[in-house]
Amino acid sequence: MSEIPRKAVQRTAKLATLPIGVAGRVVGGWGKRLTGMSSEQVNADVTAKTAEQVFAVLGQLKGGAMKFGQALSVFEAAVPEEMAAPYREALTKLQTAAPPMPTRTVHRVLAEQLGSAWAKRFQEFADEPAASASIGQVHKAVWHDGREVAVKVQYPGADEALNADLKQLLRFSRLVQAIIPGAEVKPLLEELRDRMVEELDYRTEADNQRTFAKAFDDDEHVLVPKVVASAPKVMVTEWIDGTPLAAIIREGTREQRDLAGLRLAEFHFSAPSRSGLLHADPHPGNFLLGADGRLRAIDFGACARLPDGLPRTLGVMTRLALDKRSDDLLELLRNEHFIRPGTELEGEDVLNYLGPFVEPLRNETFKFTRKWLQGQAERVGDMRKPDSRTGRSLNLPPQYLLIHRVTLGATGILCQLDAEVPTRSIVARWQPGFDD
Repeated sequence: MSEIPRKAVQRTAKLATLPIGVAGRVVGGWGKRLTGMSSEQVNADVTAKTAEQVFAVLGQLKGGAMKFGQALSVFEAAVPEEMAAPYREALTKLQTAAPPMPTRTVHRVLAEQLGSAWAKRFQEFADEPAASASIGQVHKAVWHDGREVAVKVQYPGADEALNADLKQLLRFSRLVQAIIPGAEVKPLLEELRDRMVEELDYRTEADNQRTFAKAFDDDEHVLVPKVVASAPKVMVTEWIDGTPLAAIIREGTREQRDLAGLRLAEFHFSAPSRSGLLHADPHPGNFLLGADGRLRAIDFGACARLPDGLPRTLGVMTRLALDKRSDDLLELLRNEHFIRPGTELEGEDVLNYLGPFVEPLRNETFKFTRKWLQGQAERVGDMRKPDSRTGRSLNLPPQYLLIHRVTLGATGILCQLDAEVPTRSIVARWQPGFDD
């Protein structure tokens, strides 16, 4: 058996342990109920242990499983504190950590992609990886002209791994849904699967990054490293330094938290208007805060093409919800296919559902907290609550799916940061339709 198929089988075997382990804990939970433990205690215990196993397994994997774990990591803030503790650190590790490739494999890929004389293009090249990503790892080097550079090298067999992992994870989406309340897990997986072909060709990522770097060239608030060279499975960019947002989330000062939140919100809302693209992979591992106060953005493999900027409809919808214009809001949602034909909904019900989501825009600043996001997740995730029933009656048109997921992901990071952000002024400046 070749190395790549063998690893694929090993990944599949690890993923296959998930439903077995969950089933065992559920049975154990029934036993605890018989001994007098309350259903709430049992459910919390089962959920926490399930989460611990899910992310322990994902943390050992590359490919689609790791990418899925990275995507889920931004929803950690929505998980109740008593359940989040067992796996918060595992989620954070998924953002940057994966087992490294052997040096000989790295050199082989570099030779295949940059030519047999690849080493002559560098003054120095560190064989030990500086960081890892879902489908590749990053090495620090010095380019032949003296510039410090980051060299991203794709894992051999990444395409097979992505396909195999995502097929398996689609089967287990209900299990993960149970521990991430409020997250639409299956559509997220399907979206990752649909976009992975683009991400496997680093030339596409390089083109995206060149577009962002040009749009934010000499920007006072955002730094995007320039692309130096690219090939299908290797990309060389300028090296950047900074404090990862994951570290600020864990131990940052109040000033760092608020500044990181401000810069992230500015980047998220302004990028479509400035570049025609939306950075579609929001997790703390893809952003750093520099000593100069600028946000460093990396990893542009997943981008949404928005040549006209963010859709005007979203701005109008947000404004109507903010102004509590329930009838106009209901009419807009029907006209834009957010409500399926034949579905009966009352304007007040829709307003009650959407109203809390626009709370960050009611005042000049808003303090994003885990508690606030947990409340939103519970409100829309508890099927016994009216807002949950309203949410299930609404439809998200396909063209808005990625924007919705990215905005939710960015909001998750803001809540992890515990940042106070002038969201209203940022949205008013960059979201078309909000102040028309």
